Formats: sequence, C-alpha cells, structure tokens
Amino acid sequence: MKGDRFSILKRLHSFTYAFNGLRILFKEEHNARIHLVAAICAIALAGVLNVSALEWVAITIAIGLVISLEAMNSAIENLSDFVSPNRNDNIKRVKDISAAGVLIASIAALATGLLIFIPKIIELC
Repeated sequence: MKGDRFSILKRLHSFTYAFNGLRILFKEEHNARIHLVAAICAIALAGVLNVSALEWVAITIAIGLVISLEAMNSAIENLSDFVSPNRNDNIKRVKDISAAGVLIASIAALATGLLIFIPKIIELC
C-alpha cells in the first residue's frame, strides 16, 4: 500500500517471490531451459576464450535480455490463458507478438555471440 512504511525486511522478503518466479520459469517453460543451457554454454565459451571486459558486458546484457523477455513472454502467456482459456484471435495476437520479442532478442544474442566468438575461434586455428 502507498501509506506503508519502508521496511528492509519486507524488501528482502520480496526477493523470495522473484526467486520463486525463476524456479517456475525454468521448471515449467521448455524454451527458458533452452535459453539457460545456451547461456551456460556462452559463459563457458567466454571463459575458455578469455574475452575482454567489454565483451563480457555484451554477453551479460544479451543473456539477461533473452531470459528477461522469456520470463515476460511466459507471464503474458499464462495470464492470457487464464483470462481467455478458449481460443481467441486477439489473445493469440498478443501471445505471438510477445514471442516475437523473445525471438528478436535471441537473434540479437546469437549475433553478439558470433561477433565475439568467431574471431577468437579463428585466432586459435
């Protein structure tokens, strides 16, 4: 509520909701698990290839963006299915646009990875 006093304990407790959301996301959403595996592979490859600090920033942002958008997409899909359990063309449109956001971020993350990793792999050969 707006009139509540600020409480550090309440703020810390609110993290439990976020971590529960992560647990649900990776337990129930297949695509989120695929993105998580891709993120782990990218992190491992970045470690092996000794990327620069700036490259780490780009990789971190790309991973964060994809997983964040996957979470938002999953939330939109769950809410849409709750609001309209039957087929609805308007809900389908919202879900498709939300999925497109994840796709765009995933393509951008792939491009980021290719731009960073390919030159380093070529150097090794």
